[in-house]
Amino acid sequence: MRSRFEEQLAFLNNSLIEMGKFVESRIQLATKALVEQDTTITRQLILSDNEVDDREKDIENQCMRLIMQQQPVARDLRTITAILKIITDLERIGDHAVDISEITEYLADKEYIKKLEHIPQMATATMKMLTESIDAFVRKDDALAYSVIAYDDVVDELFLKVKEELILLIKKDVSNGDQALDLLMIAKYFERIGDHATNVAEWVIFSDTGVRLNS
Repeated sequence: MRSRFEEQLAFLNNSLIEMGKFVESRIQLATKALVEQDTTITRQLILSDNEVDDREKDIENQCMRLIMQQQPVARDLRTITAILKIITDLERIGDHAVDISEITEYLADKEYIKKLEHIPQMATATMKMLTESIDAFVRKDDALAYSVIAYDDVVDELFLKVKEELILLIKKDVSNGDQALDLLMIAKYFERIGDHATNVAEWVIFSDTGVRLNS
């Protein structure tokens, strides 16, 4: 019975890893589309939004079957609970990649009011956080999870830089206002992605220790 449970849990972990990789690829594509103003990529992301939802539902069903069939307790139950919470954050990250793509599509035929610098850096930072938070879960590495949580400060600092730069551009020329607000919204979505990656890391710690940070 225990070996069967461990097999199912391993399959569940693999499904989570694959969902994490898929969501990370969406951030990467959304960033590429933004920098290159590529509407082919944005349409691809927007039209495939249901893929993330489908993965979330599949993993949720796996978790429910495990709970009903195996009736896990203690750490095993915490692990499954954490997975249910993590996939919700992954789904939201996927939504934000689509949000970014929709704004990018609107901006695609306009020259940017400034060279994009800190927003792509935010994207890179959030992808690092997402990858490491999933790695921390798989490896049961609380130290790595805590480092992900700390790294969110990097994303927050980059967001403040973007905000300050855009405010200066509006002050310099009020006609920059509309695009500045669009770019600020994109930066805000990346900041939220960082927040969701932080949530994942916090669920990693909960699954191992039973302690919910910021609860």
